[in-house]
Amino acid sequence: MNEKTEAFKIDLTKSITPWDRRTKIRRGIWQYLVKPLYRLIPGKRSQLRVALLRAMGAQIGDSCLIQQRVDILTPWNLIMEDCVVLAHDVRILNFTTVTIHSMTVISQYTNLCTGTHDYTHPHFPLIFKPIVIGAESWVASGAFIAPGVTLGRGCVIGANAVVTKDMPEWTVCAGNPCKVIKVRVIQS
Repeated sequence: MNEKTEAFKIDLTKSITPWDRRTKIRRGIWQYLVKPLYRLIPGKRSQLRVALLRAMGAQIGDSCLIQQRVDILTPWNLIMEDCVVLAHDVRILNFTTVTIHSMTVISQYTNLCTGTHDYTHPHFPLIFKPIVIGAESWVASGAFIAPGVTLGRGCVIGANAVVTKDMPEWTVCAGNPCKVIKVRVIQS
């Protein structure tokens, strides 16, 4: 059968996310006015990046470090407690809340994504699920954290892991799909 003559089961022309007016305005201000300035901030000026994000509604604690080229979709959906590090080129696609608890490092090229599609629905609508990263955790370089995932306190996620399920506290986890490798022990 020819693709043009075959009836489609998916109709993307009806795939519309009904953003409210306030969200559209906030996204426009962030995307076209503030974010271009945010991107120009030199490497050692993390506190200026933090100030701009706070001005856009992010809740950011004390002593946080946000390195260059951290891409945040919606600052008002970002909650970072004290002493959180976002390394360069982290991407946070936070259609809904991403919460990162204290003493946590998110390494370079990591993706935190709160949005997905309902692939069983004929209009393929966007759906959102929050991400929570427990205190004292480390998400290593290149990891992907999927919508709805919670990482327990002290969790370590290995480089390039694909995390689609919750991971327990004080464990070292890795792989695609991500799974528990061993217990994380902190030396005294």
